[in-house]
Amino acid sequence: MAPSFTWTLSGTCLPDWDLSVVRSEPEGRADGALADLDETSLVQACLASRAGAFDLIVERHRRNVYQLCYRFVGNHEDAADLSQEVFVRAFRGLKSFRGRSSLGTWLYRIGVNVCLNRVSGKTLRTEPLEEGRHVDFRHESPVELVLAGERASQVRRAIARLPRKQRATVILRMYHDMPHQQIADILGSSVGAVKANLFHALGNLKKLLLASGAS
Repeated sequence: MAPSFTWTLSGTCLPDWDLSVVRSEPEGRADGALADLDETSLVQACLASRAGAFDLIVERHRRNVYQLCYRFVGNHEDAADLSQEVFVRAFRGLKSFRGRSSLGTWLYRIGVNVCLNRVSGKTLRTEPLEEGRHVDFRHESPVELVLAGERASQVRRAIARLPRKQRATVILRMYHDMPHQQIADILGSSVGAVKANLFHALGNLKKLLLASGAS
């Protein structure tokens, strides 16, 4: 029987949290050569049940997945739960990964679907994320320029009120600085649709912020 996996986040649930891996069968000795594998080979190692292979995928992508989930729910506890769900779904569905996009893009796609399903119609309880420490903004995106000077909590609440596709588009563009093509790959849409969603999202976001008294 193939081993089954569950993940538990310990510590503060921030991007430096520790990852505990619990298996239904003995773990065996991790393969030290895994770190040298490219994405395709690492996926094949996972499918072949090589010890430590999926752990390495989690290690490489946990920060981005966690930050994506946080941007949808606005608090660390729910973001940690959603991150775990993303990786569980990824492990169960890894055989469906065909390599037509990067592994990171595939995980983002799972993450967006998990988050949208969880937060639809749910009132968010937001907590601050220390931007300077946990988010690496190496370039200013167009959306960041539009939102410059707005209070983060008001912006998060406004984003949470956007339609599903607009919400996902603005999160991926603003907080993850993704190009339009990658967002289209994640959302399963066209670049034109992404640009249209972003345009309408910005318009709706400005209206929501003005209505909330944000300055």
